[in-house]
Amino acid sequence: MNLRDVMSFAAGQWIGPGAGARSIASAITGEVIATAGNDALDVQAMLGYARDVGGPGLRKLTFHDRARMLKALALYLKDHRQTLYDLSFDTGATQSDHMIDVDGGIGTMLVFASKGRREMPDARVYLDGPVEQLGRHGQFVGRHIATPLQGVAVHINAFNFPVWGMLEKLAPTLLAGVPAIVKPATATCYVTERCVRLMLDSGLLPEGAVQLVTGGLGDMLDHLDCQDAVSFTGSAETALKLRANPHLLERSVRFMAEQDSLNASVLCPDATPGTPEFDLFVKEVHREMTAKAGQKCTAIRRIMVPQPQVDAVIAALSNKLAKTTIGDPRLETSRMGALVSNAQKRDVLEKAEVIAQEAERVFGDPTDFEVQGADPDKGAFLPPMLFHCADPDSAQRLHDTEAFGPVSTIMGYRDPGHATHLLNRGKGSLVASVITNDPEVATEITMGAAAFHGRLYFNNRTSMKEATGHGSPLPHMVHGGPGRAGGGEELGGIRGVMHYMQRTAIQGSPDVLSAITGQWVPGAAENQNAAHPFTRRFGALQIGDTLNAGPREITLEDIETFAHFTGDTFYAHMDDDAAAANPFFPGRVAHGYLLLSFAAGMFVQPDPGPVLANTGLDSLRFMAPVQPGDSINVRLTVKAKTPRNEDYGEIRWHVTLTNQDDEAVAEYELLTMNAF
Repeated sequence: MNLRDVMSFAAGQWIGPGAGARSIASAITGEVIATAGNDALDVQAMLGYARDVGGPGLRKLTFHDRARMLKALALYLKDHRQTLYDLSFDTGATQSDHMIDVDGGIGTMLVFASKGRREMPDARVYLDGPVEQLGRHGQFVGRHIATPLQGVAVHINAFNFPVWGMLEKLAPTLLAGVPAIVKPATATCYVTERCVRLMLDSGLLPEGAVQLVTGGLGDMLDHLDCQDAVSFTGSAETALKLRANPHLLERSVRFMAEQDSLNASVLCPDATPGTPEFDLFVKEVHREMTAKAGQKCTAIRRIMVPQPQVDAVIAALSNKLAKTTIGDPRLETSRMGALVSNAQKRDVLEKAEVIAQEAERVFGDPTDFEVQGADPDKGAFLPPMLFHCADPDSAQRLHDTEAFGPVSTIMGYRDPGHATHLLNRGKGSLVASVITNDPEVATEITMGAAAFHGRLYFNNRTSMKEATGHGSPLPHMVHGGPGRAGGGEELGGIRGVMHYMQRTAIQGSPDVLSAITGQWVPGAAENQNAAHPFTRRFGALQIGDTLNAGPREITLEDIETFAHFTGDTFYAHMDDDAAAANPFFPGRVAHGYLLLSFAAGMFVQPDPGPVLANTGLDSLRFMAPVQPGDSINVRLTVKAKTPRNEDYGEIRWHVTLTNQDDEAVAEYELLTMNAF
């Protein structure tokens, strides 16, 4: 067999294995299939390439530019994913495992691409929260913004997800505008290398945006500073060594860790045999024990069930595990493949022996099991192993030892409070699942356990058809957890992007903040134009363009006509005495929606033109009542502009209604789609 040379991509060049290279064996056969690593990589040149070439290239793009880049990159990988599938079999993964890793990574990139377009501006500055008025008259204001770090993100990934593990970190990093140096675990780095080659071959990435180290990082961490970030996924032991690096501490380098943890699943008292929840629980636990051969950071390690249901769960789960075909992952009949390496197999067996000191193995014998299409002595195969702990309160190693493979332990509990206590003994996990159809029990466990877990996953008969599973971190939600889980966060939509940006408070006049943020701030200059803004196309409208209209008097007849026409005969609009008894009103007042309707009538230009649609109204506030005989004026100002496609873009208008005394009575933001 020809050995594969797994290369690094450093400072714009592919560099093959050299001094310090390591051998990589197939998880199926145990035979060496590749070599990777080179101790001679110039880490300072790599950092300089990222900071001086990659960073500026990414930062000159807007968030929308980067989001479009991510989408195109994900679609390119989707078209070429078969090559990643083919390579991944040697990691021990089955075809269904590939879909978690490869398809899951591509899907994560697509979600961040979508969120970047929908939730971030077509600009290079991200706005974090509203404008804060800091001066009495609104001429001194403040706002929080976020801008990209001007360094590099070093991503240190685990062996179990060579594609997803890279892409879930890379998507928010590139969307933030920060270049990355990716360091995958050596055991599966050949899959990551192929994925990086595909991305670079696509021509979609700016030069220097992504580099790859297959092997050790050398002293790279010793050259990072406050503009850099390190994101790590792996064991708690390795995380501690990296986190304690004196240079990282001295320079306050951002460090995010997602570590192994003792994730758990709770079967609640209402979920008895015969209920949909009981069957769902068994299905979820089985999947988490066997998917990726249990090598998932979110896999269920501790199974908590009401004491009366322990035997029933052991029987149901054992029956399901017994039907799981273990074999060469390339076979269509295989439902569970191998661990990533024989070294990992030995580690899992050692940890299982530790667990066996406090629990009895009730299913799975690592010395006697069947493997289809492969030699169990040469490959890194193990059967799923289920343990039962009769006394989880006195147990200790059960709550602090993780066998990172198809190993899990069932334990009984007395009541939901006891279950919560056992959950929290893991001292922090990525996820805990709770299977129940009882909202009160779900609430009790949430209040008792949420502080110890990064994610709580509830499932029952209502949600089971749509739920994605205990072990599926979704890009929309945070992934991470306190304590043993590392104390960090990843994903979580735009929250994940913010990890690679600096939040800065800016203060100044409305004109200064408008210029910096690209959004009009109340109190800033208003541009008066003879042409009605609704007659001007997207490109012709400028931030601050303003239309003032009015006044319009509000009559009692207006109020009554609106009330009877709409059916809104609320007493404050129809009964003067009842309205006057309300502390908010001086007497009969106009409907708020009547005022909005009149405002629209005052600023609308009725002829066909570039305004294609009114798509929404945000942040509506009614600030003062309007009585019959009062007059209203309206001010319509272009607050922000966001292109949506080649044909049209979104205009966000700031609308203020004032009365005859120039007192604000209503304020909101109007959204329209305008043609280019």
